[in-house]
Amino acid sequence: MDDTYSHISNIYGMNHYEIDKPFQEILEFYAEKRLNLDRLGLYAGKELYEITDYIDKISPPVLKMWGIDGERIDSVLIDTMERQAIERLIKDFGINKPYFHGNPIIEHYAMGYLVADPGIYCIITLTHQTAYALHKYGNGAFNDYVSGLVGDSDNIMLGATWFTEIQGGSDLGANQTVAESKNNLWYLTGDKYFASNAGLADVSLTSAFHDGNHGAKGLSLFVLPRRNVNGDLNYHVRRLKEKSATKSVPSGEVELNRSEAQMLGDAGRGIYYITEDLMVSRLDNAAAACGIARKAYLEAYYYSMRRKTFGSLLIEHPGIKRDLLDMEVLLEGSIALTFKTIDLFNKSIKSEPPYDDDYNYTRLMTHIVKNITAESSSIITEMATELHGGIGFLSEFPIERWHREALITPIWEGASNIQALDMIEAIQRKEAHIKMLQDFNRMVNEIKDGRDIASSCYSIINESIDRILSMDDMESQFHAKYLMDLIGNSMASILLIYMGNKTGNNDFITAGKLYFRRYVEKKDYDNDALPLSDSLIHIERRERLIKNR
Repeated sequence: MDDTYSHISNIYGMNHYEIDKPFQEILEFYAEKRLNLDRLGLYAGKELYEITDYIDKISPPVLKMWGIDGERIDSVLIDTMERQAIERLIKDFGINKPYFHGNPIIEHYAMGYLVADPGIYCIITLTHQTAYALHKYGNGAFNDYVSGLVGDSDNIMLGATWFTEIQGGSDLGANQTVAESKNNLWYLTGDKYFASNAGLADVSLTSAFHDGNHGAKGLSLFVLPRRNVNGDLNYHVRRLKEKSATKSVPSGEVELNRSEAQMLGDAGRGIYYITEDLMVSRLDNAAAACGIARKAYLEAYYYSMRRKTFGSLLIEHPGIKRDLLDMEVLLEGSIALTFKTIDLFNKSIKSEPPYDDDYNYTRLMTHIVKNITAESSSIITEMATELHGGIGFLSEFPIERWHREALITPIWEGASNIQALDMIEAIQRKEAHIKMLQDFNRMVNEIKDGRDIASSCYSIINESIDRILSMDDMESQFHAKYLMDLIGNSMASILLIYMGNKTGNNDFITAGKLYFRRYVEKKDYDNDALPLSDSLIHIERRERLIKNR
């Protein structure tokens, strides 16, 4: 039987881990070992690749509000292939297990990068976030939930985090959901407008005010089961959203009407737990943004190796090489920045409110990396789509989907203006920049090849921080997004050069220097970039892993 999908995708059937040598090297650098992800790489490149595209185009989730006996069920029907994919990722591949099994959490994010599809990965990450909070702040009371959410029990569970409401969005202090206490239970009343995994989740985390509290610092966090103690439906799903992408995750509107819940952690400290949980998911967002961009790059790269125009393969044209070089350099910087931040999170993961300096440094980096990777993913997927020409605009081919999917990454978990505001707060109030500057200064001082560029980047970071600290509130907010981009891109250049020096891989040093020229200085490459392009854009070649020094 003809394998139809292989005719519409140039990367279908490939091991998406094995062919991605830069990712392997960056991951090994921060994990300090080579992770065994070949089996997931094969699954991501074949069955999962086809399933996610099929769900997007043909079989998205459907809300079923009524059962056959006339009872309200508010359950989401998903395609059998999607259900099996979720079960395999959680149970067989153990995507949510590392942190809960005493392993570095970086392994969860590495697997998320390979999955990439933001709809499927959103279902997974919401479940992971829920387990994370229950495990860390539940004092053992929710261990049965945690076991199901991470795939340790026979009965796999799904989780959700429902924080935002229509009137406030990211402004959680504007929420209106209230909680009342009675008979050792809490009863929640309100509407959650952006509720992903609605109709799928077995247990959700949701925010509410109680006892007359208001404002972000008056929030508490609650554990909301799908069914109450009597086994009845605990809330209603009003509808599912109509979205341009991320169709495999059902996103709906949830009505809470005296819905039974239990408080998680301490009363009035919900904003701490929520922002920490958002940090977990913002790193998921960054990993997914990089993974989406990599899928798009791979499609464009292999298409350019096969498509002929004007008598030559696309990849033989200098203009196409330039596009691929732009994409690869930007992507490698984004991946390095992402997994540096994940490594910091792994080292500060035990910190609890009001948190220590290591956690605040990680938080500052998370705001920056979330913004940089989302922007990079949108740029790279657009370029990859354009490289395909008219075919790139046809929804019958998978490349078209990747740009649509990338466009959610700047929005999920707080748009760029929110990240910029939080970055300012982390600098001005938490002084998180002090630890950051110390760390990057250390890296620059350990660099030999490319130290002049790394030093220039460090000066840019330092001067940008000084600007933020010297301005009043209105001025700092006005300039924050620009400065966040400048700081993040300068960091990415340093990290690539530093990693190249430490591993002996000259390709990373080259990428870091080109990154500085193109995305920090925002200038055209010098002429010597053309002969250097081949060593970077051919990412599957073995030499990308060979230590060149």
